[in-house]
Amino acid sequence: MPEETLYDSEAMRRFAGIEPGNDRIPDETKSLNFRHLLERHGLTEAIFADVNVHLADKGITLRPGTFVDATIIDAPSSTRTKAGARDPEMSSTKKGNDWYFGMKAHFGVDADSGVAYSLDTSTARLHDSQV
Repeated sequence: MPEETLYDSEAMRRFAGIEPGNDRIPDETKSLNFRHLLERHGLTEAIFADVNVHLADKGITLRPGTFVDATIIDAPSSTRTKAGARDPEMSSTKKGNDWYFGMKAHFGVDADSGVAYSLDTSTARLHDSQV
């Protein structure tokens, strides 16, 4: 996982077991060395299989070569419906140190071909794993 992801995302730091201020965030070289170690010993497939079993128990399916990303579609916080109310499909969310108001677009993309095979939208506050 790229170094900047660990700096930007509290969820990724929790996943990696890193406490800001107490633990050093590994640089990209260390992360790549770890990845290559897993590959050399054939552990990536075993870990992927275990993760898939866990996700399947929760009704989620991933396959090799899947890239999932959510993009915040920023809108002015004064965005209103025709009735003059705030649009209920939009909400506020924080990414890094910045606040955004709007929606999220969630994309599923085949990593080999680059073809998008799914698109869904949600309020900005909904966590990516919920879509």
